[in-house]
Amino acid sequence: MYVYLGSLVTNLTELAAGRPSGGAAQQAFYLGGLVATVAVTLYVTRVARRALADATRDRAPACAAPGAQAPEARASLVEPDDAHSRALLSHLHPPGWTNPTPAARYDLVVVGGGTAGLVSAAGAAGLGARVALVERHLLGGDCLNVGCVPSKAVIAAAREAAAAREAAAFGVHARGVEVDFAAVMERMRRLRAGLAPHDGVERFTRLGVDVFLGAGRFTGPTTLEVDGQRLSFVRAVIATGARATAPPIPGLEDVGYLTNETVFWLTELPHRLAVVGAGPIGCELAQAFGRLGSRVTALEMLPQVLGKEDADAAAIVERRLRAEGVEIVLGARIERAERRGPERVLVYDVAGARREAVCDAILVGAGRAPNVEGLGLEAAGVAHGRDGVTVNDYLQTTNRRIYAAGDVASRFKFTHMADALARIVLANALFGGRKKASALHVPWCTYTSPEVAHVGLSPQEAEGRGHAVDTITIPLADVDRAVLDGDEDGFFRFHLARGSDRLLGATLVSAHAGETISEVTLAMTRGLGLATLAGVIHPYPTVAEAIRKAADEYNRRRLTPTVKRVLGWWLAVRRRM
Repeated sequence: MYVYLGSLVTNLTELAAGRPSGGAAQQAFYLGGLVATVAVTLYVTRVARRALADATRDRAPACAAPGAQAPEARASLVEPDDAHSRALLSHLHPPGWTNPTPAARYDLVVVGGGTAGLVSAAGAAGLGARVALVERHLLGGDCLNVGCVPSKAVIAAAREAAAAREAAAFGVHARGVEVDFAAVMERMRRLRAGLAPHDGVERFTRLGVDVFLGAGRFTGPTTLEVDGQRLSFVRAVIATGARATAPPIPGLEDVGYLTNETVFWLTELPHRLAVVGAGPIGCELAQAFGRLGSRVTALEMLPQVLGKEDADAAAIVERRLRAEGVEIVLGARIERAERRGPERVLVYDVAGARREAVCDAILVGAGRAPNVEGLGLEAAGVAHGRDGVTVNDYLQTTNRRIYAAGDVASRFKFTHMADALARIVLANALFGGRKKASALHVPWCTYTSPEVAHVGLSPQEAEGRGHAVDTITIPLADVDRAVLDGDEDGFFRFHLARGSDRLLGATLVSAHAGETISEVTLAMTRGLGLATLAGVIHPYPTVAEAIRKAADEYNRRRLTPTVKRVLGWWLAVRRRM
């Protein structure tokens, strides 16, 4: 409404001042604009007042409103059942929670309370929309409960253990390093519970969101049912995320296994751990558990770890894991899983030779599947497949009233991508925007030591799109801070459109690559070339100085022999002047 009011004031001011100039036709045009602005302003004001009155009329707080009882929060939603887990549940799925009485119609119904759902709900409510948020499990989704938050807490503890063991290289002797695994996991649960209120029921209720805990199911193109209550909507967004899956290994279900959704329930360290898959999750947790004291074997079917990453980056991570005692088997085809007394055994084949990995626990770190079951998508006219909900570039499903965001609809299954896609949904679903998911530059990071961060295209992807590529690599052995920190096994690599400084992609391998990649992502997002970054002053000594070094290298390459001769001639002339 402020936009309309601003336009109204501008038009009135110009007319009062005797402007615009340009004759009767132009003045008639401005007068028409003034009339249209007044009409729209009055209409929007009327709608806003009606919505505000409806939203505040006799509406009790959601926790006190009558309605269907949401499913009780069970201890099995998160384990172990300790004070921290109970605190987590009290925020994310409170015992005894009663769902509110639905409004007559919602501007936006959000199905799924993970990152994409929470950003959609909070953003829409902040813009004045009437919003319902539906979650069948725990608010916060994978990131808070079983993903980013718990994994990074455990990885941080493992990093400290490794630093203590490696301190002798710096002249610091820490004798008798002991890991209290139970304390490591207790710290993780405590920190996770401390972060939970930000994603919790109480906060979203305060924001004006109607929170429904229960399984939501579409019953038509504009309706959804939650525990017998009918929710009608103008727009909806599906943000149900994805879940861990296991490869079809005979016997695996019988012997039992862990995933990223259950590994953080552990209170005792497995003496021997077999990890199926050496992708990002597999490598992160293999290294972390190895540092915490497990004897780890990682089995990977592909010929390299981190199969989607730069081969040189993957080789550095593999070398580091092996140096820390993780056994890595590449090209492994697992034939079956067996139980032999208290032991679990994975029987696998490598180049025709049959081998066994004997362990106390199996961690599956390969595979994710979108959560589309039980949503009634057919009733809503929403198409879906193996990769999740089908969306166009505007994140609109085959039902134009329903959008989808996050892991359920994207090949980039990252928390930050879910956040970015939710913002696109808000613009497009509520205000008729035309923002495109394809316009995003998406960074990601694998949180091993060293970290591997990437944004944009690989050389193969760029060439597949018709781009000739120039590559500049700065080894960390040439970066003073990396040498001083003992982290020189890494590099910063930039892929440019041939003959220009336009950034097509980058891969960074360093201790804090996930932090540094944002500078490169910003440059790509704003269309800044690598040469521009040469003019950015980076504090010395920092690892990020490698970006400036790469920019300097690009400028040196532009100094062709011809240009150098011309410059030499000019300088010689100046000396004689």
